[in-house]
Order: sequence, then C-alpha cells, then structure tokens
Amino acid sequence: MAITKTTKTDKIEIVGDFKNIQVREATVIEEDGVELTRSFHRYVLAPGSDLTDQPSEVVAVANAVWTQEIIDAYNASMESPEI
Repeated sequence: MAITKTTKTDKIEIVGDFKNIQVREATVIEEDGVELTRSFHRYVLAPGSDLTDQPSEVVAVANAVWTQEIIDAYNASMESPEI
C-alpha cells in the first residue's frame, strides 16, 4: 500500500491589460495509483515579478508576454494615485 503526494502546475492563465499570470497548482494524493484527493492552490504574478522559484513553463509564458512596454505600463499604473 503506497501513498504518494505530487504537486504540479496544471493551469497557467494570462489575464488583464497588464498580462498578469495566474498559476494553479494541483496537489494529488494517491494510494496504489488510485486518486484519493485533489486540492488546488492559486497565485498571481504581476509583470516584472521575480521568477527565480517559478516552474520553467511559467517563466516561458512570462518571457513571452511581459514585454518591456507591458512592465513599464504596469509600474506606471502602480505609481499613479487612484481616483
């Protein structure tokens, strides 16, 4: 009777004007190859975020969509006061 727990990135979405990246991780617990439970954890990365500990597929998406123009526009939006 072997119980295993695996976590993997199972969904990457690009949303909003500034190309925020939403990442969903699935944690699956199996016993003898039969899934017992699955849970999810989500997080969002803003343009220019540190990608050091991110999975390679998330880094690839970020490099594809986060142009310098997008990063600059996002940073400018964070500096301007909300009305």
